[in-house]
Amino acid sequence: MPFRKIINDPVYGFITIDDELIYQIISHPFYQRLRRIHQMAMAQLVYPGAVHTRLHHSLGAYHLMCNALHELKSKSVIISAAEEQAAKIAVLLHDIGHGPFSHALENVLIRNVSHEKISLLLMKKMNEEFDGKMQMAIDIFTNNYAKRFFHQLVSGQLDVDRMDYLIRDSFFTGVTEGVIGYDRIIKMLTVHNGELMVEEKGIHSIEKFLVSRRFMYWQVYLHKTVLCAEKMLVKIIERAREIKAESSSPVFNIFLNEEYESEKIENHLDDFCALDDYDILFSIKSWIHHPDKILSVLCKGVINRHLLKVKYSANEIPHQFLEEKTNIAMQYLAINKEQAGFLVFTGESEIKTYNNKTEHINILFKDGAVKDISGVDNALINQSLFGTVKKFYICFINLEITL
Repeated sequence: MPFRKIINDPVYGFITIDDELIYQIISHPFYQRLRRIHQMAMAQLVYPGAVHTRLHHSLGAYHLMCNALHELKSKSVIISAAEEQAAKIAVLLHDIGHGPFSHALENVLIRNVSHEKISLLLMKKMNEEFDGKMQMAIDIFTNNYAKRFFHQLVSGQLDVDRMDYLIRDSFFTGVTEGVIGYDRIIKMLTVHNGELMVEEKGIHSIEKFLVSRRFMYWQVYLHKTVLCAEKMLVKIIERAREIKAESSSPVFNIFLNEEYESEKIENHLDDFCALDDYDILFSIKSWIHHPDKILSVLCKGVINRHLLKVKYSANEIPHQFLEEKTNIAMQYLAINKEQAGFLVFTGESEIKTYNNKTEHINILFKDGAVKDISGVDNALINQSLFGTVKKFYICFINLEITL
């Protein structure tokens, strides 16, 4: 009897797992850890429904990959059973290297190491356990496989990863601007000269996809309150390290006491995979009563949603305004300027809707011509959307909530 498992997903309905190796990978502790990693970090403080996890997202991306491969095969693109399995594994594990609270703490717990690098290290370790059966998936993930369109489906300007997180994050936040016609986009996918492309009829769906992504960044991912909460989370880690605060989680203490970098993390993958959102959150709850005033204020703020005030600006924050807010924090809490830097700080956020320099979304026309999405007639995605949009912000202490 053929192997078959189904998973009920709130976004797509039933997702089918019909491959024993893929089911074994999903059942692996490294993968199951993704249940304990929030997809959108602190966004739930603004959008209460945004409590979905990396496991939800990876299963969704897997489902879209299944649909995309089925569509390409129906258009006579040659895809072997081994390649199909490998592509599904590659996208299923593409985010397995995310640490606690996903992007919010990337490069904070582990310096100068992206989640993609950790994903690759974990995939290699799992590959040893599965007797080399994941090697083709690793080659696709690292863009070392001959048929490049597989990698483009996993990681590119128009990959199933981006499609799923827009659909899923829109669903769980209730922000309708993120809704995209993913089913039509997938129907319009094709392969030409070994590259993933979109048929001419799909131009407007792609434009909607790019504009929706831009809306979601400013309205959700870089919403000023979300940004403030995530920066407070970073400041908590930094302050805990500075004063050598002890966590109630032994595995979290390992990462607090030693800042692992690229060359060290390979030997501590088991420790990394034992760490999740709950370790961080439980520690923050216990630090509410820490004798250090700075750490206590920050932890109370995150747990009780008494956040720092935050302002966005199109221009750099005036130094005078920063100094004014810093002095207020120093006087109010009887702290020095260095300590006040944990409660009053500036930074900048930026997004780019479409990067036409590193990779392209190519449109295949009926006459065989190929054009970048930005170069089609009357394109919505034109030069005005190529540039980086930058905003400056300042977070500062809210005197009303620190009493």
